[in-house]
Amino acid sequence: MAQADPPLRRTIKKPQLRQIVPLADSTIWEMEQRGQFPRRFLLTPRCVVWDLAEVEAWLALRRAKPIKRAPPPDVRKRVTRPVKTADRSEDRPSPG
Repeated sequence: MAQADPPLRRTIKKPQLRQIVPLADSTIWEMEQRGQFPRRFLLTPRCVVWDLAEVEAWLALRRAKPIKRAPPPDVRKRVTRPVKTADRSEDRPSPG
């Protein structure tokens, strides 16, 4: 018996990936490192690609299970632009 060839899987390069998944390159890379995004692989020494079926499955999973929004940052903890907490209207001289 002849063994059937596995079906060919379509691959996509970074420009096509960025059209499908509008995330920054650094975000995609970090998610790959954490195992939260399909891994890229080398097609040639200078050509990096992703499996289109894996990317589409990842998108379908994201749609099926929505992610909660991140809470807004606590601006009172900022160092560079601290938020004024006290009402300073008492410190100002009254007009007139």
